[in-house]
Amino acid sequence: MRRLASGLAFLSLFVFAFAAFAVTPENPKLALKVGDEVYACACGASCPCKSLSMKPAKCTCGVDMVKSKVVKVEGDTAVINVNGKDETFPTTGKFVCACGAGCPCNYISQTPGKCGCGKDLAPAK
Repeated sequence: MRRLASGLAFLSLFVFAFAAFAVTPENPKLALKVGDEVYACACGASCPCKSLSMKPAKCTCGVDMVKSKVVKVEGDTAVINVNGKDETFPTTGKFVCACGAGCPCNYISQTPGKCGCGKDLAPAK
């Protein structure tokens, strides 16, 4: 019985910790650190969507995102190496995945569209 109680306590702690880092309309900031792998829009610096996701997805502009690496984080921006070129992305989305705190994609974008899981993005609050 003690093992079950300990297991449930650990699981609850894990769920609350995960929810604290999940992107939601109320918390539109993607928590990134140097060395993290993230999926990023590969359309180039002039693309307005600046979509980022923790899971494979398409950008809101319709192009497949590419696995990329965070090289610098400063304030509300991150420098991400996308296809061999460093590009600056906002880490706070104007639009975010609306599938809730348990959603693993943590998708943000600067333009409206669909999340990697197929749901409509919600405006950040």
